[in-house]
Amino acid sequence: MTAERPAELLAFLLDAFAGKGRNAVKSILARGQVSVNGVTVTRHDHPLLPGHRVAVSWTKVADESRFFGLSILHEDDDVIVVNKEAGLLSVATDKEKEVTAYRQLMEHVRRTDPRSRIFVVHRLDRDTSGVMMFAKSERVQQQLQNDWQDAVEERTYVALVEGQVRDAEGTIRSWLKENKAMRVYSSPKPDDGQLAVTHYKTVKSSKDFTLLEVSLETGRKNQIRVHMQDIGHPVVGDKKYGARTNAIGRLGLHARVLSFRHPTSGRTVRFESKVPPAFLRVFKE
Repeated sequence: MTAERPAELLAFLLDAFAGKGRNAVKSILARGQVSVNGVTVTRHDHPLLPGHRVAVSWTKVADESRFFGLSILHEDDDVIVVNKEAGLLSVATDKEKEVTAYRQLMEHVRRTDPRSRIFVVHRLDRDTSGVMMFAKSERVQQQLQNDWQDAVEERTYVALVEGQVRDAEGTIRSWLKENKAMRVYSSPKPDDGQLAVTHYKTVKSSKDFTLLEVSLETGRKNQIRVHMQDIGHPVVGDKKYGARTNAIGRLGLHARVLSFRHPTSGRTVRFESKVPPAFLRVFKE
């Protein structure tokens, strides 16, 4: 396409692809699928002059090379859903402020609009991989957090644990507390702490390991890790909560499914991440 008069790039594209919707057009810009005079451009306010040639590659795969340790599963005007790798912090700590999912996604949304922000809805531990979500406005963040128990329809993990879990399925229920060393534990006293309920099913097992599908009725800090220790089958690689092995070189915990009622449309949306291959390799003879 050729620009016939001065315009900003986003306005030009919105006019050229009126049927695609504003968010879809912003996404192709952010993903590096638009070039001006042969040079890839991602800024929405890039100035076009008469005669400038604009090309859109509809088949180009989204360029995620700028991301470290995560990829985007879904993005719309309200939320960003990502697949986070083990080892990446969700948000900054005192020791690490740069390489986090939050920081990278903030830079991502600001490529198309410098005023954009993202907001934390929930977190995954640094060494837990899988699906997580951020809000793109404070209103959506508050709506999701205030209505979390009702909005989230499925939150399923897979956990590779030590030993052979005898029961095909079960439920663990306890009250969790945190000590001064920031270690979470189950209180021996009922109603002492935050109620935590974890359901599990055996997917695969051997004498050394069991792969469990774990669903959360509550979402407490370190809930799965503590509850697996409580039943005598700590998560593989979880030295903090009793693991004696590190058979896969990482924590054996992965957030596989997140399904929730969309804060604007009200429709149920579901996102899934594959079980890491390392979780299955330990069962191969």
